[in-house]
Amino acid sequence: MPELPEVETVRRGLAELLPGREIIAVQHFDSPKSFPNSDTDVSEFMIGASVVMVGRRAKVLLLELSTKYSLVIHLKMTGQLVFRGEAVFGAGHPSDSLIGELPDRSTRVVIDFKDGSHLYFNDQRKFGWMRLLPTLEIPNIDFMKKVGPEPLETEFTAVAFADRFKRRANTNIKAALLDQTVVAGVGNIYADESLWGAKIDPRRLVKSITDAEFTHLYAELRDVMNLAIEKGGSTDKNYVNAEGKRGSYMDFARVFRREGQKCPRCGNEIIKIKHAGRGTHLCETCQK
Repeated sequence: MPELPEVETVRRGLAELLPGREIIAVQHFDSPKSFPNSDTDVSEFMIGASVVMVGRRAKVLLLELSTKYSLVIHLKMTGQLVFRGEAVFGAGHPSDSLIGELPDRSTRVVIDFKDGSHLYFNDQRKFGWMRLLPTLEIPNIDFMKKVGPEPLETEFTAVAFADRFKRRANTNIKAALLDQTVVAGVGNIYADESLWGAKIDPRRLVKSITDAEFTHLYAELRDVMNLAIEKGGSTDKNYVNAEGKRGSYMDFARVFRREGQKCPRCGNEIIKIKHAGRGTHLCETCQK
């Protein structure tokens, strides 16, 4: 599953290409779950509309249209978005669909633009989806009402970050970090990396974390996520772009997938345990 930095990488790529383009046709193939929208809504609110902006909330992409409707897109595990026009861009699961002839058997939706360019939504396992919704209603859908603040937003301060965890006082800190209702978009990789950076054992209860430690964890989480965005993401097995370039953050990871290796801070062995339902990497010497 892509994490926030991978989805932000897709958003930034599409934000340079889609705004201003007018939709003239939409094709969707053999999978109602991938495109659960009525033909009437598509005809009225997509055809003839222009893309105004490309946004993101947590791990969900938002294509805002000039009709005051938006496409809400979740790529899930094997989704891809591929743009073909005067420029080429694509990101997602590393199948040949990123660079091959399209549409192919994994293509679920094709959006045709007036200038002759196309946006393809490919998804081998059919878990991803594109939902057409009134833009004003998006904050009211269940997911948006429940999801926590964006960890990289400027107005989301260290104090606000710590406050979000108070209701989870008797939960271990890693499980709380992974809870999307506490903070949006934090997955397994960045939870392990930020906890290592802050020298906090992932098994500690939230109520044992001091204000100073929360401030350190806040800074580490933002640092590792910003680095991952700069490096094009970290899910090197399942997320690549149209040129076949994989996210390179894993080249810089300090603890994730480093079990059996030396901790880059103290030299002791990094271990992997099962915790919070996930494989968890830590240095028991550094992380008290």
